[in-house]
Amino acid sequence: MMGAALVALAVTGHAVAQEKTAVEELSLSDAAAALSAGTSSEALTRAYLARIEALDRQGATLRSVIAINPDAVAQARALDAERRAGRVRGPLHGVPILVKDNIETRELPTTAGSLALKDNRTGRDAPVVARLRAAGAVILGKTNLSEWANIRSSASMSGWSAVGGLVRNPYALDRTSCGSSSGSGAAAAASLAAAAVGTETDGSVVCPAAMNGLVGLKPTIGLVSRTHIVPISHSQDTAGPMARSVRDAALLLSAMVGSDPADPTTRDADRHRSDYAAGLSADALKGVRVGVLRPEMSAALAKRYDAALAVLRAAGATLVDVTPPKLEGLGEAEFLVLKAELKADLNAYLASTPPAVKSRTLADIIAFNAAHSDAELRFFGQDTFEEAQKMPGLDDPAYKAARAKALRLAGAEGIDAMLGQAQVQLLVSPTYGLPWLSDPVHGDHFMPPSASELPAVAGTPHLTVPMGLVQGLPAGLSFLGPKYSEALLLGAGYAFEQRGRMRVKPGYAASVPTDGGLEAAR
Repeated sequence: MMGAALVALAVTGHAVAQEKTAVEELSLSDAAAALSAGTSSEALTRAYLARIEALDRQGATLRSVIAINPDAVAQARALDAERRAGRVRGPLHGVPILVKDNIETRELPTTAGSLALKDNRTGRDAPVVARLRAAGAVILGKTNLSEWANIRSSASMSGWSAVGGLVRNPYALDRTSCGSSSGSGAAAAASLAAAAVGTETDGSVVCPAAMNGLVGLKPTIGLVSRTHIVPISHSQDTAGPMARSVRDAALLLSAMVGSDPADPTTRDADRHRSDYAAGLSADALKGVRVGVLRPEMSAALAKRYDAALAVLRAAGATLVDVTPPKLEGLGEAEFLVLKAELKADLNAYLASTPPAVKSRTLADIIAFNAAHSDAELRFFGQDTFEEAQKMPGLDDPAYKAARAKALRLAGAEGIDAMLGQAQVQLLVSPTYGLPWLSDPVHGDHFMPPSASELPAVAGTPHLTVPMGLVQGLPAGLSFLGPKYSEALLLGAGYAFEQRGRMRVKPGYAASVPTDGGLEAAR
């Protein structure tokens, strides 16, 4: 149902007082309904811009939006004109969304958070952005991110970039928003747009989604184009939707999927195009066998996980405990692959950038960072970049062997084996531990569990759905399945969400009380 504030917005226009309240916690679905009922896309766009000014630039100062699209209001007006003329493109028509600043949009530079790319104005839309525009979305702006999608250093501070500064978590401003899609996570959680697009190589959609109280989906590799997205790894990179509900994530995904001749991995994507929101049902878990993973975690998180499992059971699922196999050497193999592909893929991308971008190779980026160390290296270095630069290339037998090993361990001997041996249709696990304190001295403090590695390496989908707060901080429940099982995972996630109703909106607290133990519990 439309909130009273939004109904008032439809009647009174876009006065600032209305703008500040109308869009908070407004779902993408309800935004679409409001637009159909008479709210203008221009008013909705201006409301989000006012909220960005109030919360991102001032107030809580989230620093989640790195740039505003100067054409956003004009695009909204054009979409309003289309609607008045009787043309409605679909549920995204006139709805403002944000995209991560490693994804090209024609109006803005694409920086990946690095000063080396501040002049990277390609004038291109990434195909995934072109699809969103074709569906009627207003591209409101770009979100901040962990610089270079968190691949520059092994000691990085998630959510920080030289261009955008440090993203702050809207649940506790001194806590991490995780990365690398930190800005997309914080912005979507804070209702700075109806939804956002992130990217993931390993954890970069699902971690910020889980730690910002969001639904996040890392799709099957090959479902969504990666062309004109600043790369890390062609084996593992993908864009994915981030939203405040499963239905909204499904609506966004439906507009993102499709084949792209420039990305051969997507050759089968058109066969999997679907209205992923249409089949969502609160009864989707009835009779479904669900494999339960019980990784190491804090006692507080385990208690919340048990509550989530009880919701799955009440929704009709049959829960089967699954013991994960020992996959020796997976992490090492994955890291070798990422370093080798980073060098090759980033060099290819940089070669396609405009002449104004002077750094044309990974080696140039390393040199740029060293020359601008006061800005670029003030908190952490670039050891992973330096290791990647030493990699011999994609014809190297060690790289090929590592990729084959990683794929076998994560896929056939990992996710596929667990699904088959337990005879379950999907797996569940806590997504990550809790948001840690942002630490510019020591960097990130990841603590177990982490559900991202197997689906990231195997190229299979990974959905996270909020499972409430643990000592004031968000936690996520992961749903894992085989390739192209997005509809299954979204259905299960929706049934869990509808029965559990566990998401809590952010409160923008300066901190959360630790009284004995939030840090110790981790």
